This record gives sequence, structure tokens and C-alpha cells, in this order.
Amino acid sequence: MPNIKSAAKRVRITRKRTLRNASLKSALRTAIKKFNTALQSGDLNLAEQLLREAVRRIDKSVTKGILHRNAAARRKSRLTRKFQAALKAQSQKEPA
Repeated sequence: MPNIKSAAKRVRITRKRTLRNASLKSALRTAIKKFNTALQSGDLNLAEQLLREAVRRIDKSVTKGILHRNAAARRKSRLTRKFQAALKAQSQKEPA
């Protein structure tokens, strides 16, 4: 327990930010999982919408300081490549 007033305030601030960060991280992971589930089910229209939502959440997590910008770029790239591969696979299955 802090004895100094400013240290007590830092504890309160840290507790509040930790809760916010945990909530935003959870929402980010949920958005990515929803995208992956839609992609595996083969619903590419839904997957495209969920990809946009996931990318939006990733970008917001960078501005909030939850993810590093390079880590965010890597995640967005991987998700987009997965989606593009699924599009390509579907277009090869269907005769033109």
C-alpha cells in the first residue's frame, strides 16, 4: 500500500488503465476469432465484413498503446493474406 499521495494516485490510474487495456485486448481477440470462424465456414461476404472490423480494432489498439504499430501491421497483413487465399481458393473451385 502506497504511503505517498502521488503513488496512491498512480495505483488508481494503473488499475483503471489495466481494466481498459484488458477489455480492448479481449475485443480485439474476439474480432479476430470471429473473422477466422467465418473464413473457415466459407462465408466470404461475412468474412470480408469481419476482416474490416478486425482491422479497425487492430488500428484502434495501436492508438490506445495496446499493440505496437509493427505488430499491428503484421497482424493485419496475416489476416488479409488469409482472406485473399480463401478468395483465390473459392474462385478456383467455381468454373468461370
